[in-house]
Amino acid sequence: MTTYETVIGLEFHAELRTKTKLFCGCSTEFDAAPNTQVCPGCLGLPGTLPVLNQEAVEMAVIAGLALNCHIAPYSAFDRKNYFYPDLPKAYQISQFYLPICIEGHLLIEDDQGKEKTVRINRIHIEEDAGKLVHSGDSILSSQYSLADYNRGAIPLIEIVTEPDLRSAREAKDFAEQLKLILSYTGVSDVKMEQGSLRCDANISLRPIGSTTLGAKTEIKNLNSFRALFKAIQYEESRQAAVLEQGGKIDQATLAWDEAKGQTVLMRSKEDAQDYRYFPDPDLPPIHVDASWLEAIKTRLPELPGPRRSRLMEKWQLSQYDADLLVANTLLADYFDQVTAKLPAAKLVANWLLGDISRLLNVNPEWKNIPISADDFVQLLEEVQSGRLSNNLAKEVLAEMAESGQSPKSIIQAKGWEQISDSDALQALVEEVVAANFSAVDDYRQGKKQALGFLIGQVIQKSKGKANPQLAREILQKVLANTSIQA
Repeated sequence: MTTYETVIGLEFHAELRTKTKLFCGCSTEFDAAPNTQVCPGCLGLPGTLPVLNQEAVEMAVIAGLALNCHIAPYSAFDRKNYFYPDLPKAYQISQFYLPICIEGHLLIEDDQGKEKTVRINRIHIEEDAGKLVHSGDSILSSQYSLADYNRGAIPLIEIVTEPDLRSAREAKDFAEQLKLILSYTGVSDVKMEQGSLRCDANISLRPIGSTTLGAKTEIKNLNSFRALFKAIQYEESRQAAVLEQGGKIDQATLAWDEAKGQTVLMRSKEDAQDYRYFPDPDLPPIHVDASWLEAIKTRLPELPGPRRSRLMEKWQLSQYDADLLVANTLLADYFDQVTAKLPAAKLVANWLLGDISRLLNVNPEWKNIPISADDFVQLLEEVQSGRLSNNLAKEVLAEMAESGQSPKSIIQAKGWEQISDSDALQALVEEVVAANFSAVDDYRQGKKQALGFLIGQVIQKSKGKANPQLAREILQKVLANTSIQA
């Protein structure tokens, strides 16, 4: 690979989160029984006419704004003609000549850790095709397939990059950031496992120093970042081997066989002229005037990049913590709610990235954190004040998530108030010292780990309620002033 430079362009299909399809009123709900969310319109039956879903247009514009695109004041629909069993009209309504968004970009880190601009050629609106349900694990291992047209005519945006990416890692980084932006804007649920975000990768090799693009292959329908990364790496190596042996790369469409870890030929690559594009005669052009565009801009949320910068600059979080929070909109939104009431950012972040995240992992069906921001603040204030130990606070948190009770009511009911009374702790410490003269002697001989053992004994004797910091201070004073004899 030192002889060649890899050139990669990506195409993403993202299903938009509309309740109805692009040109009819059929539901877009996922996983309905086959062919139950169809009508004469989306089945392409004679005598039907499409009516454009305005919400889909607005979502496409929001995605374009989030990806730094120019929004075209005038765009139009075209027919992309091809025959395939999942396309009942034998054409797909898309935007070829006049897309709604053009000339955008997204910033990533290149393989040297430097900031890199990846240009976005276009974002256009189109309808999805139906879905073939295969008898085997994939199209490659199936004896037959059945057509389900529920997905047909669901609104999509297709996002097409320029060939600016140079490695599998850069492609994966771009895909992850794109997914996060689409999630933040709410235009797509980006569930790759359900097919609502799909990626095609165009890959070619050229001699290092050359500016001429080589013959490319396209790997279709990559539905995970892992598959994207591995497929590109494999295709890089395959193409390099062909070129080094004096062969040439045939332009083709490939599939990724996860089980075999290799790309396989689907068909020779089509060019635009093979689709015989022409303007759709049944749909008027889209006009996005200035006032409508300004109204759509007001729906843009704070995007991942600005949010990351705010968390680091306002709250002095590390880039690591900020990245983890930004990557999970549920945690990031909750962080903002909690810090608005308790400006202890590092404490809040630690709990969210630790115990709250563990609860969410154990309960993947939760769509929201089942603890109000007010109750969570109350719990952290109990920890800050020393009235509740960290260990007991974790148990209170789990109980709050399960029962919905406030932390104070749980603490009172369980009798879990932390012991921070000096006299009470002094008595506990003296009991522990008297019962563990061997550990005391070890401590005095310089074995510092013995102090941890003794503190643990104090915590255990108090049933977890002793304030550990205060217990440590009292224990050190007692050890300094007590003589122990075996």
